[in-house]
Parts: sequence; C-alpha cells; structure tokens
Amino acid sequence: MKLIERYFPELSETQLQQFSALDSLYHEWNEKINVISRKDIDNLYEHHVLHSLSIGRFTRFMPGTDILDFGTGGGFPGIPLAILFPECHFTLIDGTGKKIRVAQEVCQAIGLTNCEPIHRRGEEEKGKYDFVVSRAVMPLPDLAKMVRKNISKTQRNALPNGIICLKGGNLQAETLPFKRIVETAELSKWFTEEWFKEKFCIYLPI
Repeated sequence: MKLIERYFPELSETQLQQFSALDSLYHEWNEKINVISRKDIDNLYEHHVLHSLSIGRFTRFMPGTDILDFGTGGGFPGIPLAILFPECHFTLIDGTGKKIRVAQEVCQAIGLTNCEPIHRRGEEEKGKYDFVVSRAVMPLPDLAKMVRKNISKTQRNALPNGIICLKGGNLQAETLPFKRIVETAELSKWFTEEWFKEKFCIYLPI
C-alpha cells in the first residue's frame, strides 16, 4: 500500500480504503481460484495494482469516459483504474467465468459501483467505448483487429480514442505495423522499482 500512496498521494480516504482492501481479498480468493501466480501474490501491489495504475500516469480519463478492460482476468487493470477514476465507467470482460467471479466479488466487497465485470469473450462484445485497456492479452495487431469495432467515434478526452495496453520486452514486431502512429512510454520513467524496467505502456489511436 505504501507504494500506491507514494506514487498517488492525491487519493481520497475512500480510494485508500478500497486499495488497502485488495490485499486480503485477492489473497483469500486466490486460495480458491488461481487468478494470480501463487509465487506472485505477495507482490500484488507492485506487480498488479501499481502496474495497472501506470495507465493513469499515461493519461487522465475525463469524467464520463467509458473504458473496456479486455481480458481482465481477476480484474487487472480494470479494478485499480476504476478506483483511481471513480467518475468513469469500466466494463471488464474475460472468457473465463471463474476469474470474472473473482473480479465481481472484489468489486462488491469494496463498493466499487463504476466497474462491471462480465463473463464474455472479446468477439462477443458489441459495446462502444472511448478506450480499450489490457495487460499483455494478445499481440497488438490481433488486439487492434478484435476491438476496432468497439471504439466509439465520439471523443471526450484530449487523447483520441483508442487502445492502451501494458506490455513487456521487445515490442518492435508488434508495433511495426503501426509505427507511424503508435506511442510507447517506459514505465520506469514513472516508477523507480527494478521490476518496471523494460515494461511499457502502448497507445494506439483507432
């Protein structure tokens, strides 16, 4: 939790309580349904919560923004972002029902009313959103092809509507088809922890 408070000192008391509750909730649910690697659950705040919140460092969503978290798993990056942006609406989808159940239970437990986890495959999603966010779900060209239909033409933010995804390693092959328009930000410029080296936030306007 200290990591979250250090990098996001402007959080309200409600937001701090919601973030603080995630630790015990995910530990408890992970015993029943494996949504985070057993070896990694003790790094929840650094590797999952703060990693998700890097999208909030890349851009500030305007109130009323609709965001789709594609392939959310147990709720990342959608749940931390929904806490950070309480005036935006987040729809979280995943094809694995038991993972979505964890996300639903976590949202309910912390009173997160702007976040709706749904058991749904990406190709079945028909809604329109300002942004699609994801964490290393699939290669960028495949993701762009899948969610292009879901990007709204109505603009609410300074940043044009599109895809914002979190990736690691060498991204040259993935970004090559979009090299003129894709934007890549290194997470290590925002967070000093060693784990964030060679991890990136990728933005693709659609």
